[in-house]
Amino acid sequence: MHQRGFSLIELLMGLTIVGIVLHLVSPAFAALSESAYREEAAKSLASGMRSARVAAITRNQSVVIHGINDDWSQGWRIVLDVSGKGHEDSSNPLLMEHRSGTRVPVFGNQHLRTSIRFSHLGEPVKKGLQSGTLHVCASREPVSRHQVVLASSGRVSLRSEKAEQALCAGGSGIRAGNERATL
Repeated sequence: MHQRGFSLIELLMGLTIVGIVLHLVSPAFAALSESAYREEAAKSLASGMRSARVAAITRNQSVVIHGINDDWSQGWRIVLDVSGKGHEDSSNPLLMEHRSGTRVPVFGNQHLRTSIRFSHLGEPVKKGLQSGTLHVCASREPVSRHQVVLASSGRVSLRSEKAEQALCAGGSGIRAGNERATL
C-alpha cells in the first residue's frame, strides 16, 4: 500500500518559501495600513471641524474644537464655549469627542496648534480671524501626507499632497541623545 503525503523536506521547503514571501510583503502591508490610518485621521479631523462650525452657527454661540490634552494626535473634542474660556473651562458642555487609537502624528501651525474657536457666525476667531493648516504627518519621515486647511471664512478643506513640513520633523519635540530639539 502506497501512502500519499508530504515528506518532511517538502514541508520545510514550503514553509521556507511562505516565510520569505511574508517577509517581503510585510513592509508593504505596514506602509499601506499606515497610509489608511493617516487618511482616516485627516478625514475625521476635517469632519470634526465642520461639525464644530455647524454647531456654532445652529446654536448661535461660540464653539471650540481642541486636541485632547492639547494634542491633535490623541483625538479631538468639541465644546460649547459658554464661559468664553473654551476648553480650559471644564464646566463648558461637551458636544462631541473623537479619540484616536492609532496615534497618527498631527500638528497644527501657529494659529491651530491646540484649538480652533468658531464664532456664532461660523468664522474662526482668535484675536482676529483665525486660519491655518493641520498637517497629518508620516511617522518615519518629515513629510505631511494630508493637510486639513481652515480658511479665514471658516471653510474646511482636505488636501492630500506630499510635502516636506518642518512641524513633522520634530514630532513631539525633543529627540534623544545629543541631537538638537526640533520644533
